[in-house]
Amino acid sequence: MPAFKPLHDRVLVKRIEQEKKTSGGIIIPETAQEKPQEGEIVAVGPGARDESGRLQPLDVKVGDRILFGKWSGTEVKMDGQEFLIMKESDIMGVVA
Repeated sequence: MPAFKPLHDRVLVKRIEQEKKTSGGIIIPETAQEKPQEGEIVAVGPGARDESGRLQPLDVKVGDRILFGKWSGTEVKMDGQEFLIMKESDIMGVVA
């Protein structure tokens, strides 16, 4: 796990890899696979400040499985692993 603390309302996300086979057993080649749009939050910022300067904590926490948009976030590589840094507003929801 990288030693990284996001600022403000940003989160650090590790993508969760999708199955490489269809339910019928057909193997999908890597060139035809899309990047997963599901991930796990590994670090969260303290939150954004409102107009009066009060800190508004995030609704997500470390360990949450989330869904995010196809083009959300900025890809970064730390400690040999790929992560995404995105704002909380880019997250569509938490997977229960």
